[in-house]
Amino acid sequence: MTYEKIDLYAHFGVKKPKGAKGTLTVMIPYNTPELMPKLRPAVLVCPGGGYGFMSDREGEPVALWFASKSYAAFVLDYTIFAKHPVPLTEACLAVAYIRENARSLGVDPDRIAAIGFSAGGHLVGTLATLYADECIKAALGDHAKNARPDAVILSYPVVTMGIETHGGSRDIITGGDPELLDKLSVQKQVRGDSVPAFIWHTYDDDCVPVENSLMLAEAYRRAGVPFALHIFEKGWHGISLVNAEVQNGTEAEKALRHIGKWIELAYDWLTVRGFAVSVKNQG
Repeated sequence: MTYEKIDLYAHFGVKKPKGAKGTLTVMIPYNTPELMPKLRPAVLVCPGGGYGFMSDREGEPVALWFASKSYAAFVLDYTIFAKHPVPLTEACLAVAYIRENARSLGVDPDRIAAIGFSAGGHLVGTLATLYADECIKAALGDHAKNARPDAVILSYPVVTMGIETHGGSRDIITGGDPELLDKLSVQKQVRGDSVPAFIWHTYDDDCVPVENSLMLAEAYRRAGVPFALHIFEKGWHGISLVNAEVQNGTEAEKALRHIGKWIELAYDWLTVRGFAVSVKNQG
């Protein structure tokens, strides 16, 4: 497996805010010489953590799951405790990096997905709707045209900055600026050119209410943008892959293992949308 870390700010020559991270971890399965080189779909993983920390349980384990399916996987270590647009700029830089280096990475530049959890889901939600925002064009310049992912997976995402929001995520990403409440309410930014989405949540979530996913699905429907929505009855917030790698093995956790099927459903959804491994064109 190819494993390396990329400083996105240094790579693109973009000025790095003080204390910013913006690091991309690359995890791509090895192309064995026994077989024809593969052209892989890509997935960019954005862990959650309320914009105040990065959940390890929602990063590398998810990337490795996709790598086991022959995806090129990337994990974004975005800047925490940062006001918009810093995290979104970094997510856009990450997608642009993958697309612009697709040939050397062995990636299909038209099959780049992004997956986010909780606050990371909010980040990916803004990536799906604000990828062409003026602040992104100003930060990325000509690279901004390569910042749109082809599909997104939103896992128990923070969506609204309104009543049903997660207060901690809202306070950090808006910096207390009331003018950002509407702009960063993802359901209010869905347009016809927004990125198709697979959305999932649990009814029991008492941290980020299920209404977040429901209102986003409604916005997608109104805009005529393709989406899939799955609501599981049981399960707490931050449940991630719901397997032995991300759990402590309690009986309560074992009882929820069936919810882990969400990632297979998301994988199948991507496959239907054309995300598949193919033989790399050597021409």
